Amino acid sequence: MTRQKKLAFIAAYIGIFIFGICAVSVGLILPDVITRYSINELEAGVIASLLPFGILAGSFVFGPVVDRYGYKYLLIFCVLVVMLALEGIAFSESLFLLKSSVFVIGFGGGILNGATSTLVSDIGDGDRGANLSVLGVFYGIGAFGMPLLIGSLSGIFSGSTIIAFIGYTLLIPLIYFFLISFPKPKMVQQVPLKKIARLVKDPVIILIGVFLFFQSGIEGLANSWTTTYLHDVIKAEKEEAMFALSALVLSLTLTRIVLGYVLRKVSSAPVQFISICIAATGALILMFSVTYGSTLLGLILLGAGFAAGFPILLGFVGELYKEMSGTAFSFVIVIALIGNIIINYLMGVIAHTAGMEHFSSLFLGCLVIMMTVLCFVIKKMRFKLT
Repeated sequence: MTRQKKLAFIAAYIGIFIFGICAVSVGLILPDVITRYSINELEAGVIASLLPFGILAGSFVFGPVVDRYGYKYLLIFCVLVVMLALEGIAFSESLFLLKSSVFVIGFGGGILNGATSTLVSDIGDGDRGANLSVLGVFYGIGAFGMPLLIGSLSGIFSGSTIIAFIGYTLLIPLIYFFLISFPKPKMVQQVPLKKIARLVKDPVIILIGVFLFFQSGIEGLANSWTTTYLHDVIKAEKEEAMFALSALVLSLTLTRIVLGYVLRKVSSAPVQFISICIAATGALILMFSVTYGSTLLGLILLGAGFAAGFPILLGFVGELYKEMSGTAFSFVIVIALIGNIIINYLMGVIAHTAGMEHFSSLFLGCLVIMMTVLCFVIKKMRFKLT
């Protein structure tokens, strides 16, 4: 691997690490926001919803931009706006500025998420699934490390001071992105509309999008509803519920480290089938669990089972559309994010009408659909690549 590629890989790892920080930032500041502005839970929910909508908007943008103009200035722009938005959250004295900052963090984070994934796919030669798994590890470090940092320093500094400091440190990656070289744009002319039209009509890409719709949905389901499930059904204490959620995230992150090695040796299709089976086993344990210990085991298996989905399926996309990988990644990631929003909303409806006991049933239903869709994806992939 050339020095230029190594530096570009480091840039991608830094970018996805920042996205990990973006993804958890709102949840960490929301309790302080409720107190500071004396708002109710409904208004707080509106603020929290701005983050995923910002990520969705950013995911629309990044693909055509990186295909036409390359990565360098887009990544610089994203780090700059995330840095400014973190300072906006830290020092805002109005709800409008706070809401704007939350949306901008989501927007910049959404671009970072998609652009870094596309970058790794483009420079990774082969082994796209393995390289994207390693990329996912750095997302996990950012998402896992941010709460630890705030928790460990909260007795010394205020939450606003810590967030402001994190914003200042983003000057380092900003300078790094200025100094290194990135791959040149894949399209020297305007992105061809006919090719985009063929892409969005491609049955394989649509099927991959459907798979990621449910993959993103169940990951969001686990992140958003696990603590509620443990509290309402298992009667776990708040600290136990937070530990279980952390264990799920850690399980996913550690499994991606392993996948970074395994996917260089083993075909990705059987790994993905096995991963779905592991996740289904975890969901079944949850379904029949009545103790905290067995529920914790089920959640750890869910995390391990979730780890392969995005790296492997995005690897398929990069293999199929090397010449316009950014646009293809943008298309399927947008579908995935819509799935996250819809399935989370569906869980809210189920919880309200039938109770949190059906948490695991929704997991199983989604996993069955994913297994079916995966069979069609593998069949059509083999046909297209032969």
